[in-house]
Amino acid sequence: MSGKYSVNTAKSGDSLRDHFLLAMPSLAEGIFAQSITYICEHGESGAMGIVINRPLDLSVSEIFEHLQIRARKDFSAEPVMAGGPVQMDHGFVLHRHCDKAWEASIKVTPEITLTTSRDILRAIAIGEGPRDHLIALGYAGWGAGQLEQELADNSWLTLPGNSDVIFATPSDQRLGAAAAQLGIDMNLISAQAGHA
Repeated sequence: MSGKYSVNTAKSGDSLRDHFLLAMPSLAEGIFAQSITYICEHGESGAMGIVINRPLDLSVSEIFEHLQIRARKDFSAEPVMAGGPVQMDHGFVLHRHCDKAWEASIKVTPEITLTTSRDILRAIAIGEGPRDHLIALGYAGWGAGQLEQELADNSWLTLPGNSDVIFATPSDQRLGAAAAQLGIDMNLISAQAGHA
């Protein structure tokens, strides 16, 4: 599960770390259409996040089988998310913080951690990993200034992240649940930019 994306510590200038990006209707095609992305890192060099509402036609059981990890329970009903278009052959686990340390993790907040090492998958498979987790393949990445430009172009609506939306809300309801925190119905937002 490790890859080219470097997992390092938080920087104090991470402005959208622990925020959701809700795709505006102008992002009408591709993986980001009607998506909600959780931002794990954001600083001068760019941003990185995980799309949390795009289930692949792949279950966690199939991931375990592929990696030859023996599970103690059936994970066939737990979908794997398409986390973004970058490194789609690498796994990322968003999870609530737990006392166990993993080989490659970043603490996004005191509550939410992103782990990229296989040891967490082995622990989840035998019931010793974090109960609240989301497994994704790939991530969403932006170069320096790219996300800021997309925000200026009104491609995204931003709001503070919420762990219950990530871990306690079905994937097809996450976008609506996050938007509802702002009192917004995403179905009523027009794709046309308004100008006064």
